[in-house]
Amino acid sequence: MSSIKIRIKLLENDITQVRALIAHPMETGYKKDEKGNKIPAHYIQELTVKHNDKVISNSIMGSGISRNPYFAFKFKGGKSGDKITISWVDNLGFTASEEKQIK
Repeated sequence: MSSIKIRIKLLENDITQVRALIAHPMETGYKKDEKGNKIPAHYIQELTVKHNDKVISNSIMGSGISRNPYFAFKFKGGKSGDKITISWVDNLGFTASEEKQIK
């Protein structure tokens, strides 16, 4: 099972809406556990969105984003059958990627 859930909707005027929910702990490195020990930082550093293998968004992020982040955006030019790929890399080197076709 992927850590990324993608929903895509074609809107009017050649606009495509993409919504993504990412399962990730997004720890800042400042919180402490019940014993008072710091929980190590673990957060997504880079989020990349591709439309038919062309990068349409590349975001560099820090530790200030909430657990299981939700991203939503719109772009112009998507058509039925095109593919959207969303991938991320976190500060510990873990990665995930998910691809979905526009219907």
